[in-house]
Amino acid sequence: MIRILITGAHGFIGENFQLFLRDRADVQVRLYLRQDGSKKLADLLNDTDIVYHLAGVNRPQDTLEFQADNVDLTSLLAENLVRIFRSTGKGIPVVFTSSIQATLDTPYGLSKRQAEDILWRLAENYPVPVYIFRLPNVFGKWCRPNYNSVVATFCHNIARDQTIQINDPEAKLTLVYVDDVMKEFVEILEGNMSAPIVGTFVEVGQKYQTTVGLLAELLKGFRKSRDTLMSDHVGCGLVRALYSTYVSYLPVEDFSYAVPQHSDSRGKFVEILKTPDSGQFSYFTAHVGVTRGGHYHHSKTEKFLVIRGQALFRFRHMQTGDSHELRTSGVVPQIVETVPGWTHDITNVGSEEMIVMLWANEVFDRDNPDTFRCPL
Repeated sequence: MIRILITGAHGFIGENFQLFLRDRADVQVRLYLRQDGSKKLADLLNDTDIVYHLAGVNRPQDTLEFQADNVDLTSLLAENLVRIFRSTGKGIPVVFTSSIQATLDTPYGLSKRQAEDILWRLAENYPVPVYIFRLPNVFGKWCRPNYNSVVATFCHNIARDQTIQINDPEAKLTLVYVDDVMKEFVEILEGNMSAPIVGTFVEVGQKYQTTVGLLAELLKGFRKSRDTLMSDHVGCGLVRALYSTYVSYLPVEDFSYAVPQHSDSRGKFVEILKTPDSGQFSYFTAHVGVTRGGHYHHSKTEKFLVIRGQALFRFRHMQTGDSHELRTSGVVPQIVETVPGWTHDITNVGSEEMIVMLWANEVFDRDNPDTFRCPL
């Protein structure tokens, strides 16, 4: 059992780290909060295997808080680690989240640099492994909007149709996704990362480069996708991380949204999702005895999945006249593909309404539909 102490447990990074550890049976997590006092910190450290020092302030009401929360707490932590080593010979590793602003001579930057120096001296004089992250702009779920993260602020405001302020759209941003930080934390926890030499910082493997203008454009696109149904490339890289972050800022009343529904005497057709280069997803229904389709395509292909009811698919080759029939049902999942050059239809041959999922390899274009009527 690894006993972990987290300072700043109620902060953005602290809360994400707790969630990453939640389902691990091999760890025991203890939390230290700002109001807990020095005695509790000493007591917790007496029974700790590794410290994740995530506490700190960056926008206090009084600049004196920089000293108390960023410097004094780090000094108190180091003093206790020295005490424990001298009494037990145990060097407790420390993981500390600093900031790239530690290079600046601002009150915040200076306080972070002082905290770094305290930990570097600790590592120089005692066998205490120290891992310091100089983090750039970290984004992800639960980051406080309208505070110090442009991503959090933009996500929060755009999700609520509120205005955002952009002073320089070309301003460059270096971003790190909180889940990537968590992965580095876990690597240290599992002993897969040796402590760097004094003065060397731990780098998060994945960093993203963008601009304020491009960031705003992406996030506005996420908002617009509910109207257009057009999804961006949200499965990888920066766009994936930003989309996951964006939806985490949705108010609960916006967890759902309506999509277009087209109804006639046959049933209904509902569009679900469109993609820039991988087609679109829809579903349709058919009343008992109803036949849908009766057309062919030159290039478009489709995949059908009956999820309720009984279906008869019929095909006829447009040149040779060869025909083919097959039956599927919602009982056994089975994909049926349409083939270019074959006219096709689907009939509900069951006793209940039929529901069919549909994927087409291209988004429907009313000006060039590649769909030509030809009943079987």
